[in-house]
Amino acid sequence: MSRIVLGVAGGIAAYKACLLLRRFTEAGHEVTVVPTANALNFVGETTWAALSGRPVRTQVWHDAHEVPHVRLGREAELVVVAPATADLLARAATGRADDLLTNVLLTATCPVLMAPAMHTEMWLHPATVANVATLRERGVVVLDPDSGRLTGADTGPGRLPEPADIEQAALSLLAPDVTRAVRARDLDGVRLTVSAGGTREALDPVRYLSNASSGRMGLAIARAAALRGADVTVVAAAITADVPGSADVQHVTSTADLADAMMALAPSSDVIVMAAAPADFTPADPSAQKLKKSGDAGLSVEFSQTTDVLAALVRARHDDQVIVGFAAETAGSRERLLELGRAKLARKGCDLLVLNDVSGGAVFGAADNAVTIVDSTGVVGEAAGDKNLIAHRILDAVVHTKGTTR
Repeated sequence: MSRIVLGVAGGIAAYKACLLLRRFTEAGHEVTVVPTANALNFVGETTWAALSGRPVRTQVWHDAHEVPHVRLGREAELVVVAPATADLLARAATGRADDLLTNVLLTATCPVLMAPAMHTEMWLHPATVANVATLRERGVVVLDPDSGRLTGADTGPGRLPEPADIEQAALSLLAPDVTRAVRARDLDGVRLTVSAGGTREALDPVRYLSNASSGRMGLAIARAAALRGADVTVVAAAITADVPGSADVQHVTSTADLADAMMALAPSSDVIVMAAAPADFTPADPSAQKLKKSGDAGLSVEFSQTTDVLAALVRARHDDQVIVGFAAETAGSRERLLELGRAKLARKGCDLLVLNDVSGGAVFGAADNAVTIVDSTGVVGEAAGDKNLIAHRILDAVVHTKGTTR
């Protein structure tokens, strides 16, 4: 359990902060809500208190004997501001301390994450651009807003990221090395393409063959890469979670579709992560009509091999490109997993290979994972736990590879 301060500025997106608060509390964190005076025009103090189960802090002058404007910032392990309005960003960038929330921001020594929300013109205004740059230079993690429907009929960049994306980005900052990487924006300017999910191979117009991949690992990599400054494109096969709003997305169905999309994006990609689970086989002659039962007779299907997408990407690579493959194996032991991984790495020719042991149905669809990362020299990383944290460990290996072999 961590002590989190949730700051809420005065924007219409304040209602989404209620959902974020619920996610934090349901995960077991102790959350103190610090709304600005304007935020209370959108969501009242009673709502924040009921959802957090704790007193809401709104004034520097309340409980003055506890010196809340200093204590809250000092004791917090994480400060999250959602939404962060243009006004709040400006006040934070200039070091204002004219309410309790800005005092907390000045006294916090823990990671600070701000999730902006405002109209497009405000987000793109040179003053806001400069304020965001100043905050990032000081180590504040400022998310890029999503693009989409804003207040009224407006659409464009400026939409508050979804609460799940904010939560996952924020909680990853509880790992000090992740905070350092995010603050450094060590993938700034890097164009990263990641595939996610399981492909579907048509048997007839209503049936398909697929696998249990949820796409959560690939989506976690997309989210982590965007947090570290990358320009991210997701090629999504069948997935069970939403693509982060900070990423562009192309949806595909079959392995052939996946191959076409990845090959089209490859020339403009600095890093390619093949986290999808493409089918190795596809029906050789899918039926144009729905297949019917016929008495007690069974069904025989002839299969042909699908395109080896990872190998094709490696063959077409350009010199400064880093390619990461995944291998889901039913190994049974670490030694066997490494043996299979070394063989696949040599066969595919990618820079890094992320190994999963999926024996007994592990990994697919789960929130947690356990991976071993190998390159031509051997094991370069191991990680277990939440997929969002593992995504950063994989990206650490990518950053190291870009710095040492390219």
